[in-house]
Amino acid sequence: RFDKRDRCDDAVPCWSLALRLDLEGCAKLASGRRGSLPFGRVRERTGLGHQSSVEQEYGFRIRAETISEQPGDHVTASKLPTVFKWSGAGKEVFLSGSFNNWQAKIPLVKSQDHFYTIVDLPEGEHEYQFIVDGKWQANPKEPTRQNAGRGGPLNNVLEVKSSDFEVFEALAMDIAESTQSKEHGQSEVSERLRHRSGSPPGRYTSQVPSGSARQPAGPNRAPPVLPQQLLQVILNRPTDSRLDPNLLPEPEHVMLNHLYALSIKDGVVVLSTIHRYRKKFVTTVMYKPCD
Repeated sequence: RFDKRDRCDDAVPCWSLALRLDLEGCAKLASGRRGSLPFGRVRERTGLGHQSSVEQEYGFRIRAETISEQPGDHVTASKLPTVFKWSGAGKEVFLSGSFNNWQAKIPLVKSQDHFYTIVDLPEGEHEYQFIVDGKWQANPKEPTRQNAGRGGPLNNVLEVKSSDFEVFEALAMDIAESTQSKEHGQSEVSERLRHRSGSPPGRYTSQVPSGSARQPAGPNRAPPVLPQQLLQVILNRPTDSRLDPNLLPEPEHVMLNHLYALSIKDGVVVLSTIHRYRKKFVTTVMYKPCD
């Protein structure tokens, strides 16, 4: 059931205010806490939720005593969150009604030219009044009723129905389904990554099976005389006749800063070393007679 009124000046089921994006003050009350009404998502979608003048001046937020503090983002079966709004003049506005036996005064938070609060009410009909600067008042723009039991004042009347909150139940179900689908997609990605790891299925142990082709090296096996990357040094490579004999090919980085010695030939010892200066490589070759 949709509220077709152009403006909502007093107390109505809170979904009608949310659909018209008229919840700035309510979003401020509900921001920073988990309540029975998903105002956090309303504030994200509408951009509402800036600090009110009360918060900026005193550094704290006035909160109604009967505002829901139950966990969860959906409407509970016992009580339904209802928005109360006062659009008239006044500096301090409170709310009292039959739902609290006219005893407690629930403060309303000012946002621009309006005052708001959220109260969890059971389903049914409720009477209430606003206390504006110490004076009891009823909003003449909302339904009223003569109350002879309290000296004959006019009270505003509100009927709370669970059918008015079906839209929030639908939103909660959509969010739950989207969360489940997201988690399911993440699990599928994890499963695909696990299969791409390259490890064949089966049981793994630290024991090497007998007859394996890869036998561990024996304790008496000597290390190589020269590392593999140093076998192809420049002095061991044949010089290409098509290249300039004064220019050697660019060495690999592992060949730098090593001292190389060629086999003694004709009584001469040949020593060589390679250094790098910025982007240039210098190869020094020293010849020494062998005594």
